[in-house]
Amino acid sequence: MGAVGAALRAGNVAAVYLVPGSIATSDALNVLADWARLFPAAARGLRRLSRRIADRTTADWGDYTESFARLLRSALGDPGQPRIPVRLFCWSSENHHLGRADGAVRLIDELASLGLEPGRRVLLWGHSHGGNVFALMTNLLAGAPEAVERFFRAAEIYYRWPIVGWVDIPVWQRVYHRLRSGRPVLPGVGLDVVTFGTPIRYGWDSGGYSRLLHFIHHRPAHGVPAYRAPFPPNLAKVRRAADGDYVQQLGIAGTNTMPSMFAWRARLADQRLHRLVQAGLPEDEVERFQAGAIVPEEGTTLLVDYGRPEGDIEEHRAGHAVYTRKEWLLFHAEEVARRWYAASTCRAAWRD
Repeated sequence: MGAVGAALRAGNVAAVYLVPGSIATSDALNVLADWARLFPAAARGLRRLSRRIADRTTADWGDYTESFARLLRSALGDPGQPRIPVRLFCWSSENHHLGRADGAVRLIDELASLGLEPGRRVLLWGHSHGGNVFALMTNLLAGAPEAVERFFRAAEIYYRWPIVGWVDIPVWQRVYHRLRSGRPVLPGVGLDVVTFGTPIRYGWDSGGYSRLLHFIHHRPAHGVPAYRAPFPPNLAKVRRAADGDYVQQLGIAGTNTMPSMFAWRARLADQRLHRLVQAGLPEDEVERFQAGAIVPEEGTTLLVDYGRPEGDIEEHRAGHAVYTRKEWLLFHAEEVARRWYAASTCRAAWRD
């Protein structure tokens, strides 16, 4: 980790942000519930699994924590060298378009507030739908003015009261004006994005990031291309995470949960965003699942066999929680540093 920290400092990394996804418990619960609806014969067993997952949480199984951030911050440090800030960026983690859109808007505001000089870089780590927060962010940062306008119009009822026009969530208005000003929001700042187990939901705009890397827990299945997920999943295999990350496989477009019916402004904004960001989505959910798509169209994807996870499904979250385990932190950090920041002084140590 000392070599990783040296590489990041040499690469002019100003900060590292850890962004959790939809909380692993809810993420797995939503996916299993959707699967139960599609396969009624398995519904009873799936509901039982969902209850067990919802009843149990375990340390760093499936979520970034403050202790994880402190560990990474300390490990990257070197006496006498500038410390690289490692921050935990929290968003609502709600499993719908508006939740992720709100996270993207708030993250843009956070990064803009840093006031970084041109040439500096920010390393963004996103677990699960945290990666989809990044995807929406890249589309906002690099989108054409008319696309940005459509996005904020679709969500306007969420942050601005109709008729009276009062803005009660000012961060949205603030970011809207930044994006529409005609000036770069992060001039000369490089955004290096890493995702872990992010389900495929949105496209990426390459103008909104510098580098993009995906880690996906996957074990190829017989008779299926190595880059595809088998379908339909076997319940016994899901319990063991036998094929890898089932939440990444099944948490694809169309598996959202709606905002509460009592939050009518959020619900309406989410419906409008759905029509905007997922236009043309096939109506048949089974057809989408059968495609078995787990590799995004942009960036470099690493299909990693992390081995059979310890514990029950409540702990490994159907294979979705492995990315945030501390024992894999060194592997992830070295892989990122080796690909993007490795100085000549570090390569020799990694070869050893």
